[in-house]
Amino acid sequence: MKGLRIGLCGVFAFSVFAHGVVEVWSQSILEIAAAVLLVIWAWLAYREGGAVIHWSPLNWPIFGLFVIGAAQLAFGGTVYAYLTRVELLKLTAYIIIFFLTAQAFRSRADLSRLAWFLLLLGFAVSLFGIIQHFTSGEKIYWVRSLPFGGDFFGPYVNRNHFAGFVELVAPVGLALMVFRGLRRDLFPMAGLLTIVPLGALILSGSRGGIVSFAFEVCVLALLARSRRAAEGPRLVALGVVGLAAVALIAWIGADKAIERFSTVKPGEVSMSRRWSMARGGLHIFLAHPVKGTGLGTVIAAYPQFETAYDGKVVDHVHNDYVEVLADTGALGGICGLAFLWILFRDARKNFWAEQGHFSRALHAGAITAVSGLLLHSFVDFNLHIPSNALLFLLQAYLATSPPLPSEAGPSGQRRRTQVGVPTEVAG
Repeated sequence: MKGLRIGLCGVFAFSVFAHGVVEVWSQSILEIAAAVLLVIWAWLAYREGGAVIHWSPLNWPIFGLFVIGAAQLAFGGTVYAYLTRVELLKLTAYIIIFFLTAQAFRSRADLSRLAWFLLLLGFAVSLFGIIQHFTSGEKIYWVRSLPFGGDFFGPYVNRNHFAGFVELVAPVGLALMVFRGLRRDLFPMAGLLTIVPLGALILSGSRGGIVSFAFEVCVLALLARSRRAAEGPRLVALGVVGLAAVALIAWIGADKAIERFSTVKPGEVSMSRRWSMARGGLHIFLAHPVKGTGLGTVIAAYPQFETAYDGKVVDHVHNDYVEVLADTGALGGICGLAFLWILFRDARKNFWAEQGHFSRALHAGAITAVSGLLLHSFVDFNLHIPSNALLFLLQAYLATSPPLPSEAGPSGQRRRTQVGVPTEVAG
């Protein structure tokens, strides 16, 4: 399964660096990659024989959304069949990758590598975003202009979606430090890999992102306090990392960070406009309360329900919850509620289960990450950006994954996995 794990990590990284996979070429690559990885897994399972399929309960509500979209397409229940077909293809890729993630990442060593992969990915993307912010002018990757406008940061066309990315990866490092999920000699490295993304988040000036991350800090602190798992110096790690991120911003240019946070740039969506779009989305739902207008069809259905016309095309209503209701009606809303209920039910059970420090840190970080993005989803559409949707599903899997027992031996000494990957401190 090593090749499958490498392929999955490659898909996660590609989806982020390819502008979040919001263009036809990158969506096609994502869908093809998902199909290829599924074939590879099937071949490996056949070759090994007797392979056990690990089925997450979260698959059911996700598959329910797929069934709703397929029924809309089959029975003419969508206002724009092409858009629903495109959305179904993306949803199929999500389902495949989520399923394969549950098959590939099961052992302590594999989950440890995955945690470090997320830390390194967050650091690399954030460092790139900071450098690009001060050197690229108005072009992504120093070469790509934005013909239709945008407010980019890093590889993302919208800085709020970059903020969503940080919300999904930064809690991993914080949780590992707070819950003693790594060796003490690795603490500075984890701190550095976490500080840079937080500095980039503040520099991006995403109001929703900064508020959501503050909420994540509160969630993580409550989790630590509830378990009494973090000693004073470990809880102080939250404050130390936060102060270091602020110091980083002060060093690289606090005035520009404050300017981005305190002003609304031309073309940026104001809060009043977001509420207006959300009301329009609710009007769509009220007009089609049972099955919605069709998966992915907000851009086609919205104009006749517009509440504050500004001459711009509305492709998303900047509220993931309202958009699910508009697209799929009450049926989709039930699937969404089922997903959230299963997610937090299993996450709570697994967090409180008896397990090692690394395992508890992994669950705490995942719970924190999904909580922050779900809050951000009230004012944005991160879950409709494929890269962030995939990372959200990854964190949802980690939050609900089975707890791992401590690796501590009878003497209580630290141990490593056979491949030498640092995993936890016994205690």
